[in-house]
Amino acid sequence: MNEVLNKPIQYVKGVGPKRANTLKKINIFTVGELLYHFPREFEDRTSICSANALEHGQTATVLGKVVHAREIKPRPKMTIIKLTIDDGHGVFSAVWFNQRYIVKQYPPGTTLLVTGKVDKSYRGETQLHVNDCEMVRKPDQAKRGGRIVPIYPLTEGISQKYIRVVMENALKEAELLDEFIPEAILTKYRLPGLKQAIKFIHQPQSDDDIKQAQRRFIFEELFLLQLALVKRKSRTKIYLKNHKYNCGDGENVKRLLALLPFKPTTDQEKVWQEIRQDLESPYPMNRLLEGDVGSGKTLVSAMMLAKAVDSGLQGALMAPTEILSEQHYLGLTKWLEPLGINIALLTSSIKKSQREKILQDIQQGKIDVVIGTHALIQDTINFKQLGAMVVDEQHRFGVKQRLALQSKGNQPDVLVMTATPIPRTLSLTVYGDLDISIIYTLPPGRKPVRTYHVTERAINDVYRLIHKEVKKGRQAYIVCPLVEESETLDVQAAVDLAEQLSKKVLTDLQVGLLHGRMKAEDKENVMGSFRSGSIDVMVSTTVIEVGVDVPNATVMVILDANRFGLAQLHQLRGRVGRGENQSFCILVADPKNEEGKQRMTAMVNSTDGFTLAEEDLRLRGPGEFFGVRQSGLPEFKMANIIRDRRAMECARQEAEAIMEGDPKLQLPENRALAKQLKTKFKENENFLYIG
Repeated sequence: MNEVLNKPIQYVKGVGPKRANTLKKINIFTVGELLYHFPREFEDRTSICSANALEHGQTATVLGKVVHAREIKPRPKMTIIKLTIDDGHGVFSAVWFNQRYIVKQYPPGTTLLVTGKVDKSYRGETQLHVNDCEMVRKPDQAKRGGRIVPIYPLTEGISQKYIRVVMENALKEAELLDEFIPEAILTKYRLPGLKQAIKFIHQPQSDDDIKQAQRRFIFEELFLLQLALVKRKSRTKIYLKNHKYNCGDGENVKRLLALLPFKPTTDQEKVWQEIRQDLESPYPMNRLLEGDVGSGKTLVSAMMLAKAVDSGLQGALMAPTEILSEQHYLGLTKWLEPLGINIALLTSSIKKSQREKILQDIQQGKIDVVIGTHALIQDTINFKQLGAMVVDEQHRFGVKQRLALQSKGNQPDVLVMTATPIPRTLSLTVYGDLDISIIYTLPPGRKPVRTYHVTERAINDVYRLIHKEVKKGRQAYIVCPLVEESETLDVQAAVDLAEQLSKKVLTDLQVGLLHGRMKAEDKENVMGSFRSGSIDVMVSTTVIEVGVDVPNATVMVILDANRFGLAQLHQLRGRVGRGENQSFCILVADPKNEEGKQRMTAMVNSTDGFTLAEEDLRLRGPGEFFGVRQSGLPEFKMANIIRDRRAMECARQEAEAIMEGDPKLQLPENRALAKQLKTKFKENENFLYIG
């Protein structure tokens, strides 16, 4: 009878069409959404205080009788209501602001149970600033005293008292609910059933009731999510791909490795074996490749594309920015062109005639590998036979973009790459439908970047370091957060800074400017000048955060560094330290809060992206960490992937066990679960089926 959950809220006793419209403001449209509108906190009103024992600053509940009521108007548009209440032990004033109806609603002689914050600062008078009040009509109600009261997140026009009454009516309908989590799992983890948990969370009799209900709903959220992800992942094993790869490395990969002036790292070789095994499988690959900045992910993707071409297939690489697309094009051309592989770059800035020729060649199979931005997912692009697809910096693309590129081929093999290491708990959510490969080690011979945190007062010393490095033949980046002045943020604009440096500070150096609002052609020209060494110092916004590779750059200065998250700071630092010379990262910041100071300390103390990713997740929380909001994931109401790591692991294990035995959730014992899963993700069916 879980159809009860889909019943429109207006049909619950006490709601009706008008109130239903107000409840919609807090996303309550159905009985289910009301029952899953959990309290934000609980007030323990089980202990009733005596008026003579009230202490300043405490939140207290008092039971007493109204002896006097009055209105005070200290100024226009402000009314203070004071009810003098006697509980038999003493007298105090219950205070409301701008609620004149209180005087008529609670006349002298009315018995009230009032809760609020005690204030004794006004002329020695004991006041209780009321946040909740209940009229006591029956003697047994007074004897029963207080209770644990849920406090709900609300909107204007809905009071706590009203939502509790409506919730009580909805709880009667909750008696018809069916359990959907298998009994064996509930028993294994000692979780209450659905009906009991809903009763516990909305009408708790003890702290233990609350804890039990919270444990149930935390596990439920994580379990349904993991079921969806495992289901999504299992779909890749339903369809066979219609293309085949030659066995082994193939001639192209062997020749590519022979041309390299270095040997791949152990991690690169291990990851390549995992990818090669997937490519030779009859099922399409869906794999995430994680690797710190500079760890050599691009080489692995080049090997994958080379193997595809060797097998008569086409390959595609999609990057989030034109700068990164161009960088990949230059790097892959250097490696793949000597093998006779035809590569093309396709971005929105390419001229129409050239673009039409590229599109025609892609369709005819004359182009083996195409590299580009979102332009690759436009309807006008048709591949002859797309077999291998690489998506770089996956977290910058939403689910829809990834789905659109996959649709360009018939079950292509997909490798998504990120240089932002992902904490395990987050990888179980955002990337829970993908197999994961990780490159931990950096190529040998690279010197760790030395990182320093300085304040604005030391900026001249920073400029002296830049000058010194440039005179050695090196180059530098200076990163600003914004392109133009902001009224709300005290941040230097890149445009103004570049002008100031070239005219007043670094007058004998060539200063360039790069930001996201420049035309694509201008960006390419500036980056080309920086790569060639014509520009000594590049003033930039975070457009250079990802993928830009200029080995001669040895200084990264990040202004207002406290405005960036750890993952972003680490990415920016990764733009230097890519050559054989010692590199430096200078964080210029005056953090005003403890979190900002902790970020600076973490950056100075560690160059390990995986360590910093865990710290970033801890400091900012899952809601702000990259990728969560655009991933298509539902927002958690109660679970927290940092706090509830163990529950997440257990939920994953149980989801995998169920899906292994019943991939389509068709067994009688899993039908309620299948229905609940569909209800949970009804707003985002793509989330269940992508991949």
